[in-house]
Amino acid sequence: MEALRDRNGLTEEEFLRQYKPGDYERPSVAADMVIFTVTEEEEENYRKLPEKELRVLLIQRGGHPYLGCWALPGGFVRPVETTEQAARRELKEETGVDQVYLEQLYTFSDLGRDPRTWVMSCSYMALVDGTKVQLEAGDDADNAAWFSLTCPMVEEITEKKDGKIIKRQRFRLELRHKSTVLKSTVDKVTTKGMSGQSCEYIITDNDGLAFDHAKIIAYAVERLRGKLEYTDLALHLMPEQFTLTQLQQVYEVILGKTLLKAAFRRKAADLVEETGFFTEKEGHRPSRLYRRKLEDENG
Repeated sequence: MEALRDRNGLTEEEFLRQYKPGDYERPSVAADMVIFTVTEEEEENYRKLPEKELRVLLIQRGGHPYLGCWALPGGFVRPVETTEQAARRELKEETGVDQVYLEQLYTFSDLGRDPRTWVMSCSYMALVDGTKVQLEAGDDADNAAWFSLTCPMVEEITEKKDGKIIKRQRFRLELRHKSTVLKSTVDKVTTKGMSGQSCEYIITDNDGLAFDHAKIIAYAVERLRGKLEYTDLALHLMPEQFTLTQLQQVYEVILGKTLLKAAFRRKAADLVEETGFFTEKEGHRPSRLYRRKLEDENG
């Protein structure tokens, strides 16, 4: 069969031989990681249940740009790997774990997001059990730390303009580690029109976070919250055995609101199963321990 030729009379083999990649400007590609965990704050009163915190891993940059600022862990994708392989490599290098939940979030490609050059960020979200993590800052970092994270929606405005419905939701990020406090305000703008719907995240105020990482964190929090409604995603943040109260605390700290105990337990019934064991030596009445429900191998 004769090879197909293009409008210039070239076969594919001939075209590839003369093709010059340098004729087109190409971006650098980075894989940035939003690594979430939930930890417990120590309580002086041993009879009181420890408070849980949603935390995100940040690294302090050891070089330019944004020297000394805090950023998400990540790095440039190597020529021999996919973006997911790069993300898993970065996760392993920063935390020492790799067998964890990982999903791609979004590709952030705004012009000027990195002052060095044209850099696109393929971002990922990972959920880890913080008790299994050993932090180790990478080569380009001075420090790595878990920051407690709150991200409440503080304002919501909906308006009609030019035949479109525009909803602006304002989120206020606050990240804390010891005496370090990082703050940022991010607007989520959703536009609906006859041709469809679009959504963008805009940083309106930022103090201490490098690049556009406040936007990536806000996007990840919204993804995590949304998936709690219809998946068992929160169970990836739990140890092998846990109480229903502990699981409810995790949901509450992520969603930023208190849940009704009875309604939550009905929801959890489809996600967990009893282990036959109870808590011990915790200063209060023993509680039944549960685990993530095992999938039916035949189902």
